[in-house]
Amino acid sequence: MPWRTLLKPGDWLLLLAAAVSVAASYPLLWRGGVADRAIVKRDGQLVTELALNLPRKYEVTGAIGTTVIEVQPGRARVVSDPGPRQYCVQQGWLTRANAVAICAPNHVTLQLSGRGGPNGYDTLNY
Repeated sequence: MPWRTLLKPGDWLLLLAAAVSVAASYPLLWRGGVADRAIVKRDGQLVTELALNLPRKYEVTGAIGTTVIEVQPGRARVVSDPGPRQYCVQQGWLTRANAVAICAPNHVTLQLSGRGGPNGYDTLNY
């Protein structure tokens, strides 16, 4: 006897309610934290921290040239980088706390910092 014939209408209703609650909670629980500042490093050393409340551009001289970082309210990105593959530029706008853009050939990183973001994510395993 198949197990589905043992389920009563109330069991199906309970399974449906559980599926709906999981689907509804997904966007609430998987959001990143709110970023409030951008941390720029060169060769692992802190270069500057930029607040994410005022628009500005910042230039960092790295190993092979100049990396340009743009900050807008609540987000930041790498505008240009002298690296050959442009991975950090292609990442676009970073908006979540602990999001990282790594410009490896130029030894420059951009990381957003803030409250409640997930830990341990970077460009490779995001």
